[in-house]
Amino acid sequence: MALLRGRGVAAVNYPTGMNLGGDPTQALVFSSPSGNFMLSLSSVDLGQGMKSITAQICAETLGVPTERVTVDTADSDTGPHCMGTFASRGTHRAGNAVIAAAREARQVMLEVAAEILEVDAGDLETDGSGDVRVAGAPSRSVTISEIARVAHFEQGRSISGRGIFLVPRSYPDAATGAMKPATCYAHACTVAEVEVDDETGEVAVLALRNVYEVGRALNPRMVEQQLVGGAWMGVGHALYETTEPYYPARDHAATDFTQYLMPGTGDLAETDVIVLERPAPDGPYGGKGPGEMCANAPIPAIANAIFDAVGARVDSMPFTPEKVLRAILAIRG
Repeated sequence: MALLRGRGVAAVNYPTGMNLGGDPTQALVFSSPSGNFMLSLSSVDLGQGMKSITAQICAETLGVPTERVTVDTADSDTGPHCMGTFASRGTHRAGNAVIAAAREARQVMLEVAAEILEVDAGDLETDGSGDVRVAGAPSRSVTISEIARVAHFEQGRSISGRGIFLVPRSYPDAATGAMKPATCYAHACTVAEVEVDDETGEVAVLALRNVYEVGRALNPRMVEQQLVGGAWMGVGHALYETTEPYYPARDHAATDFTQYLMPGTGDLAETDVIVLERPAPDGPYGGKGPGEMCANAPIPAIANAIFDAVGARVDSMPFTPEKVLRAILAIRG
């Protein structure tokens, strides 16, 4: 019996969204009479931080503090259209739609402020803290709350905006079938270090070293949390999680997480995450879609590390002790 160590590396690139009829998403932004803003989306927050990041994008575009923006994801009956929260498209598609809607609302806001201050709207700027001021003359300013009040009750105007993002559709070449399935790609590389028990086939992940290129980290702390969690989701796919032998029959399927194998806190190994930023020209403030990609690279990296440790290739997930042991016995005759 021996505990054998191995190291494996894997690199992936991942498309943001897809080419599906343009893959559109819409957004609506409007102000209350008090100068707070409501952002309406049908892009669902699955726990990945959709509400936080779209509120930031909206606030940045409007030029107001983030806490003045409330995000309502409603549902597909009452909200503006969205293709869905999948394919790592949420931040990219919804973010671009939010920018378009917020720009339209911002223009109305500046036009109302221009009448109050008796200047041209093109001479105004927002200070990010809740005021609109004359560029070069910060003492001449008006609060966004006052602008909203005047717009609603004196000028009869709605400070609102509509936005949609539609990817230019790529049609297959008739002769070759070539097409452009995505407009930007995120990238990742993982180095996994494992220990394999050659008597039982058990695999322990000792360390994960991850590098992710995400376009631009719009919320760096939230990106880091997503990347670490996603990497360990990949470990779950690689070593633990499966629907077999129950799928498609569910007669003896797991009923809760005490019966469904997945890594727990005691299984988490040393994990490093390095974030590289290469802003996407068509991304919201350069952002891409790293979501699902987080889990991709660790899986082949672990498979390669097992091969490096014992010289046996396991090519079906999950890499259970039984599969690893059978592979070891096969190469040893």
